[in-house]
Amino acid sequence: MTAGRKSIRSAMALWCLLTVPVIAAADTSTRGEATVVDSLVITVVYDNVTAREDLLPSWGFSCLIQGLEKVILFDTGADGQILLGNMRALNLSPDLIDVVILSHQHNDHTGGLFQLLREHSDLTVYALDSFPGHLTGEIAASGAGLVTVSDSVSVCANALLTGPMGTSIPETGLILKTTGGLVIITGCAHPGIDAVIERSVELGADRPYLVMGGFHLFGTSRQGVREIIGQFRSRGVHRVSPCHCTGPEAIEMFHQSYQENYLPCGVGQVIEVTP
Repeated sequence: MTAGRKSIRSAMALWCLLTVPVIAAADTSTRGEATVVDSLVITVVYDNVTAREDLLPSWGFSCLIQGLEKVILFDTGADGQILLGNMRALNLSPDLIDVVILSHQHNDHTGGLFQLLREHSDLTVYALDSFPGHLTGEIAASGAGLVTVSDSVSVCANALLTGPMGTSIPETGLILKTTGGLVIITGCAHPGIDAVIERSVELGADRPYLVMGGFHLFGTSRQGVREIIGQFRSRGVHRVSPCHCTGPEAIEMFHQSYQENYLPCGVGQVIEVTP
């Protein structure tokens, strides 16, 4: 990584005015993981709710991840104009992005892609092999690189995909390996959030530290949500940041259960993961 790129990435965290307090990860110095990333900045750029009045909320999800070898945009929300407008307000240039990961083919996660590519196509898009041909064809025609995902694949050092999970709505999660444990990001968790965590732990060979994104718990009974929170606890998930399709009632239940280890989401939120 060049010194210029490092300075740009450091500046991004300073430019954002609303930042979730730094997550202090557990000491892992005895595990010999010197190559594992020790600092991440995750900025939510698209969500149903906003943390700042100058940013627009809309149904969907997208977040920008900095601190790895490559800058990753996970999902693109439903509307490219809103996505790019929020990024501009956060002083995040589309030119920063090296990789776009599309968790699944629903429009509220892919709809912003092509307006982004019209501004910046010098990047690589990861899309499941189950995506319709017209969608992957448009990606390839844009000039962007296209990687079709049929199994777990490494995106760069310390970042890998679960690969397609589920049958009716195939979806991939993103696994980030940090010195504090795994950061697991989901778009909607259609295959089941517990299944995504289980697969991530299997592939990442570490404990889950933070799970964030859509957990798809709209309409789930309170008892069902309690059981899922119990599964999070039994798997050792230390912090949570649910949003989007998790649903407001379920989000509040996670908040009540995790207390200070619950991180609010919303457009403009910046989560810093450091050791």
